[in-house]
Amino acid sequence: MEESSVAPEILQFSAYMNDHAGFCGSIKAFPSDFVVTEINILGQLVNEIVVDSFQESSGILAEQRTSGHQDSKKLRIDKEYPHKECCGIQVDNVHCTTDWLSPCIQESEDYRDDHVSECHLDKAVILASLLDEPVREQLHQFACHVEHTWNSTSESGAVLPEFTLGSISDKKVRASLHGAIRQEYPFLITVTKCGEIIVKANQDYQELCQLVSEEEASGFLKFLDAKLKNSKFSFRPDGNKENRKLVHHFLNKKFGKLIETKSFPDSQQKLVITVRFREKSGFRKRANSDTGEKHNIYTAFTLRKENLETLEAINYLSAKLGVLPSDFSYTGIKDKRAITYQAMVVKKVTPQRLKELGNAVEKKGLSVSHIYSVSQPLRLGQLQGNQFNIIVRDLKLHNNESTSRLKEQICEAIENVKKNGFINYYGSQRFGQGQNIQTDQIGLALLNEQMVKAVKLFFTPEDSDDPVNKAKKYFLQTEDAKATLAMLPDFK
Repeated sequence: MEESSVAPEILQFSAYMNDHAGFCGSIKAFPSDFVVTEINILGQLVNEIVVDSFQESSGILAEQRTSGHQDSKKLRIDKEYPHKECCGIQVDNVHCTTDWLSPCIQESEDYRDDHVSECHLDKAVILASLLDEPVREQLHQFACHVEHTWNSTSESGAVLPEFTLGSISDKKVRASLHGAIRQEYPFLITVTKCGEIIVKANQDYQELCQLVSEEEASGFLKFLDAKLKNSKFSFRPDGNKENRKLVHHFLNKKFGKLIETKSFPDSQQKLVITVRFREKSGFRKRANSDTGEKHNIYTAFTLRKENLETLEAINYLSAKLGVLPSDFSYTGIKDKRAITYQAMVVKKVTPQRLKELGNAVEKKGLSVSHIYSVSQPLRLGQLQGNQFNIIVRDLKLHNNESTSRLKEQICEAIENVKKNGFINYYGSQRFGQGQNIQTDQIGLALLNEQMVKAVKLFFTPEDSDDPVNKAKKYFLQTEDAKATLAMLPDFK
């Protein structure tokens, strides 16, 4: 295969490994026509494993994981949160963080952590000490402009300008400004690009305000930015079940790796959504070993799903089990219009708890089996492959030929494929269908192990100015993956 910019319509097969005539038919007329069964790294079909013997082999699974994979997936919460750096600046006006957070935030009385400062500088004092008055005034005017724009238009996600504080070389000063601005103006976010602090509208704030009051949205984002350990944030009581579901979904979608949400009755038995930070290894000193053991529970199981996407199934199971979707790990996603069997591991759920699901999930087209304890989650690609059992319907030969030799030609085709194999190719389902870069070019770069080139080809923008292409252009110019991700719109 040679590199070219050939139009996609002429990238068709010109040579074949086999010389049989072939035949036509339809697949996936029903989900049961397409059965996919995962093959684990021991070469076993995941719906046929013997649990007792498989647990004895769990050491082999452990060897397949490397520290690099674990580190790359781990969400790090820096113990030296930026506000700790703020306290290094000599200013007299210092007070406890809980004074400038929403009263809905409650901190445990026994909270102690020697590694994190318990007090912060007043946000106004920080801004006054680090920014010149003209810059502070421009920042305030920009904030007012954002609020005015949002209040005067009903359009969600309206494009707003950015404001720059200029280049600031001192990392501690930048950290102080990030925290102070986000507390003073929770509807704004700040990012650093090449030492320059950029201030822009927080689209998450605008979306959340569609579900709760502005006061609640501001309080939640202040709570989120402060990261006070053992603290909780409660929204106002909401008797609308559907709206509570929307709030839960929004918070878990946007911040699910950092927080967890649940609805609890208040003193008047009205349901209140309460948010707390997820506990991480090293996030705080636990009082006893039992607490630590609870969070190290991993349960493996085989998931059978029918006519459902993998992520849709995970969202449903997480709601039933009271955990987060991110507590599930798996080796890869499976087809939707099919019956699929795949291995999964869920964190913080015991085997007994998983078995209790029983018939509760069957109405959704799900079932769980082969349940046993393991010591760690799965990772993407941790499998040997998949077995496909496919029913092809409406069989016929090409060009309306006589069907007298239909069975003979089908058998010949199958034998040839079994003997000689077939060529897989990089179709549009892998990387989408672009006009400037074709999927074969990306595939060729991957085959040549030119990973950087493959990524840059994948991010080559099209000739349009939509948000996705703006993000692609920005990535190619800066190679700033984090900022690029923030620019991309939300998709399922």
